[in-house]
Amino acid sequence: MKNFLEIKIKLYKACLLFVEEKHNTVTSIIESNKKSLFSETKSSAGDKHETGRAMLQLEMEKASQQLASIIEMKEVLAKIETQKTSKIICLGSLIKTTKVNYYLAISVGEITINSVNFYAVSTNSPIGKQLLGKSIGAVIPFNEAKILEIY
Repeated sequence: MKNFLEIKIKLYKACLLFVEEKHNTVTSIIESNKKSLFSETKSSAGDKHETGRAMLQLEMEKASQQLASIIEMKEVLAKIETQKTSKIICLGSLIKTTKVNYYLAISVGEITINSVNFYAVSTNSPIGKQLLGKSIGAVIPFNEAKILEIY
């Protein structure tokens, strides 16, 4: 694979952008819900008011969980050294197989770099767990793909 270092850096930046976009979305949802929660006044329809507040509380809890997940993803990305290469698959590895290419970082899904598709997967995902610790020549049980190269 030509320019594997350049590709790794681009994949890393794509993952950072993904996390940043998610962070911005969740933060704006939290802010919007806070405004709605504080602006809602008690009306004569008391039950309806309480139901609305309860729904907003649930949305806030859900957004808070998403925010915790985003913080976790940022921590994982902070551990990746894009310059590092290894003969054994680890966090930050770029993996070429007989079927697809993987980038072991966070679960982003498909990322296209220089017209080549890569799947950014987490070390906690089923495929990530199968990739961790493998070396060139190993076969991944998930899709029977043979590992050809590791960067």
